[in-house]
Amino acid sequence: MNTNNQPNTELEQRLASRLLDVLIRAGLILALVALCFQIFSPFLTLMVWALILAITLYPMHQSLAAKMANKQGRAATVIVLLGIVLIVAPTTVLMSSLGDSIQQLVSNVQENSLQIPPPRDGVKEWPVVGKKVHAFWSQAHNDLPALVKSMQPKIGDIAKAALGFVASIGGGLLQFLASFIIAGIVMAFGEAGARGSGAIFDRIAGNKQGAEFAKLSTATVRAVAQGVIGVAFIQAIVVGLCLLLAGIPWAGVLAVIVLVLGIAQVPAVIVTLPAIIYIWSGGDYGNVEAIIYTVLLFVAGMADNVLKPLMLGRGVDAPMPVILLGALGGMAAAGILGMFVGATLLALGYQIFMGWVAMNPDAGASKQPEDSVTAD
Repeated sequence: MNTNNQPNTELEQRLASRLLDVLIRAGLILALVALCFQIFSPFLTLMVWALILAITLYPMHQSLAAKMANKQGRAATVIVLLGIVLIVAPTTVLMSSLGDSIQQLVSNVQENSLQIPPPRDGVKEWPVVGKKVHAFWSQAHNDLPALVKSMQPKIGDIAKAALGFVASIGGGLLQFLASFIIAGIVMAFGEAGARGSGAIFDRIAGNKQGAEFAKLSTATVRAVAQGVIGVAFIQAIVVGLCLLLAGIPWAGVLAVIVLVLGIAQVPAVIVTLPAIIYIWSGGDYGNVEAIIYTVLLFVAGMADNVLKPLMLGRGVDAPMPVILLGALGGMAAAGILGMFVGATLLALGYQIFMGWVAMNPDAGASKQPEDSVTAD
């Protein structure tokens, strides 16, 4: 009886020892991963956006490098400099205008120098909320300090959040600039990066599915970055610069609204048409100036109709609510830069998940019996 139990006891001891070794190794690996993530997390949004930029601009980089005797670094430098001049610099101007507008509004509210125009009688006719909006608007017009005092806790929190956002604009712009520089470095070593990412996908999903997931990921990133975010971002910059040139108040805020509307595939004329009405009804513009600004804003508001075919915007397969939720969630988590990263990553996750669902090996087997029954 004892001789029979002895081998079982030794086997249990060996299994327990092996299991303990596995648990210790897994714990050490998890601890190492957690420490690495903690160290890398402050740069995570920046590096992800730089990688998205590199994937999106890589075909342009390769085309330019072919014209420069295959000088990868020189082509990457040219693209980075063009990005800084054409994208980073206008974005800096618009974000500066946005920060100035928010800071001026908060200052006017705190100093009780903000003037609210009276509401029109037609506001009462708005469905459901018309009377409440009219009463609140009238109170703000008649006695704004008393209204601010009655809402002081909420107003104080909003003011702190607004000033915090203004303070973070500078850091966001530096991140935006750094992302272009890092993207240029990634593009300069693009071939090695492509081999490395392909090896990672193969290790995770296998040789066949890994290659398909890698192609799907690249196509999704480029489609979303070019066709949705790229079009919306370029149009927001163009509209914002036209608003600044025309002297429209809150040009930076309106540019951000155009950006969000563009990601949601809503026409920018929702913003540009009221601006055109303001130009003609304000009385501060001459006829020639008003005509010039009207043409500029009208063309800028319709620019997406030209940009989408040029930037292959029709190739985006992810549902628009997925992209919009990713953009809004990313902006709430990581600011303006997070808007671009969130939209791209959520669309990428959706596409990879749906691609995984479509690769179900049991789907064809389950259909074969049905087909044979139908044939019989």
